[in-house]
Amino acid sequence: MKLRFQKNPLFWIAAIISIVLDHLTKFWVVQNFQLEESLALWPGVFHFTYVTNTGAAFSLFSNGGVYWLRWLSLIVSLGLMAFAWFGPRFNRWEQLGYGLILGGALGNGIDRFVSGYVVDFLHFRLIDFPVFNVADVSINIGIICLLIATFFGDIPKLGNKK
Repeated sequence: MKLRFQKNPLFWIAAIISIVLDHLTKFWVVQNFQLEESLALWPGVFHFTYVTNTGAAFSLFSNGGVYWLRWLSLIVSLGLMAFAWFGPRFNRWEQLGYGLILGGALGNGIDRFVSGYVVDFLHFRLIDFPVFNVADVSINIGIICLLIATFFGDIPKLGNKK
């Protein structure tokens, strides 16, 4: 009997790497920065700026702690895991995309359940973009992967004739 993890292995790998990177970077920021402290990596363009966010990605809905976001993260995460576990075998782009979205949803979801907020620190100041984190990046790269899967499918390997 094959393990169910073998059906979509890249999904699980992408999710785990995404969660670990997200939480390691947030831990590093919390340990090394004071709240609102900023470090210019490229002055005026890109900074590490430690802020907390009670809203959604890129500080959307952050005016008054959005309690329902923690439950949305949990539902999305459970749904994605069930889809990968019980659903079809995904192509590589789908596995990567869904896995990164799961990792991002879990990364921020865990923070919302444990702390009531998310740690954000990536600050692209050139266009005054809201501060974000690795989980947000994972979700957006995951969406790009799913768009690639939708429009281009899984490109066959060289020498694989059908």
